[in-house]
Amino acid sequence: MPLLSDTMTEGVIAEWHKKVGDTVKSDDVIAEVETDKATMEVMGYADGTLLYIGVEKGQAAKVNGIIAIVGKPGEDYKSLLEGGDAKAAAPKADAAAPAPKAEAAPAAPAVDNGAVEAALKNATVIRMPLLSDTMTEGKIVAWNKKEGDAVKSDDVLAEVETDKATMEVIGYADGTLLHIGVPEGQVAKVNGIIAIVGKKGTDISPILAAEKSGGAAPKAAAPAETATAAPAQAEAPAASNGSTDGRVKASPLAKKLAEDKGIDIRQVTGSGDGGRIIKADVDSFVPSKTAPAAAPSSTAAAAAPAQVAAFAPVGQEAHTDTPVSQMRKAIARRLAESKFQAPHFYLTMEINMDEAMKSREAINKISPVKVSFNDMVIKAAAMALRQHPDVNSSWLGDTIRHNHHIHIGSAVAVEEGLIVPVIRFADQKSFSQIAAETKTLNDKAKNKKLQPNDYSGNTFTVSNLGMMGIEHFTAIINPPDSAILAVGAIKETVIVENGQFKATNVMKVTMSCDHRTVDGAVGARFLVTFKTLMENPVTMLV
Repeated sequence: MPLLSDTMTEGVIAEWHKKVGDTVKSDDVIAEVETDKATMEVMGYADGTLLYIGVEKGQAAKVNGIIAIVGKPGEDYKSLLEGGDAKAAAPKADAAAPAPKAEAAPAAPAVDNGAVEAALKNATVIRMPLLSDTMTEGKIVAWNKKEGDAVKSDDVLAEVETDKATMEVIGYADGTLLHIGVPEGQVAKVNGIIAIVGKKGTDISPILAAEKSGGAAPKAAAPAETATAAPAQAEAPAASNGSTDGRVKASPLAKKLAEDKGIDIRQVTGSGDGGRIIKADVDSFVPSKTAPAAAPSSTAAAAAPAQVAAFAPVGQEAHTDTPVSQMRKAIARRLAESKFQAPHFYLTMEINMDEAMKSREAINKISPVKVSFNDMVIKAAAMALRQHPDVNSSWLGDTIRHNHHIHIGSAVAVEEGLIVPVIRFADQKSFSQIAAETKTLNDKAKNKKLQPNDYSGNTFTVSNLGMMGIEHFTAIINPPDSAILAVGAIKETVIVENGQFKATNVMKVTMSCDHRTVDGAVGARFLVTFKTLMENPVTMLV
């Protein structure tokens, strides 16, 4: 089981695309795994035959636990499982982890645990999943089913807005939608009951009573474990089950990409196993001229009125209260914590951009991708961090973590707020590589296609408002970084040099530092190095 996100401890097998005895290639997708952040495809990275599957569909496996073995036909793999069976079995025991909490809180005499267990044998509780590492609650944007509807295990029950994106929640249970616990437009805490699916006519009142009394309900048998384990990981677009009942066979990423592009997934021809649609099929899809294109435009038209500011007639007072989005809540919470917990101080420096402007013009004559001044800033900041590792650090309370890698976050404004895609190992990349990666990440951010790995792991952040004409500003540190660089506009200024007036181009930068980890002199030396690199860009090419 690979580590697919920085907070992942286990993954649930959503689908196997190969069975024991099948031939596999190194780039074949063998399974789909639900993590704590998304549903992702897993490749075996090995040629051979699938000899063993250690975790069945719907079950969980710990990170680094054995989920499959690929090798030569007839090869003896049993020795690999010595100690591996324990790993494979661990998730089954783990799935029942909520049970101890129930035993630790038995003080709920009003709850009939026998009735709860009886109800859970015929019903599955769907809880608000943890869809991002900073999420504490989710807002129900829409219910795709209503109470009394029949549902299948791979049906998308609801759309949930988190602090990072709007995602789909799957129930992973067949039956009837017996209960909706959170109406559209309202929020639910992570792990709170949002729905119950089960056998029609099941009395679910004991489950709801147990929940209100403090959660004695989880003290249930195996069916309850299955009911709570899968939804706790569920978050992403529906995973295809490869059935032949008229459902489209497509990877979750392909489905999401098609939705974002306004493409009818049924029109796409799949090139994957058994005609399964993969991301590349959606990327290369060219709709016919007669293909329905009304969905995106109608969606845009429907959304347009909400974005148009309504002004009151002359002489009348009026206002509009807009509910706070989950992303805006997260921004408010995290930056308030940063501002009031981290003692900020600020260092401002002027950079002479004359040579940078000449160098950029020369670079863009040969670069395969247009290099921006922001790309040059990212490169210079990364190289300066290499020389001043104290700035490339994080405050952890009892320790200070000095990162040996350099991942630069570049703040991007989107409609819902602000998100920070990350350019990894920026000090080791050329201007054109940084430019290409930045453009890709910015496009993904604006189209809501960022994956967790795209916006996590930053060790330093750059925030640039120069393109909007802002000459100077200060930024709030982006946790867990120790510093953030606020970049202003390039302005033509008259200076005095050797008694002569001279026009030059100047850019102001201001670094916000966390005084717990970065002292004034440390920050100042960093900016001196940054200034030297920006004022003589050729040194960044050596």
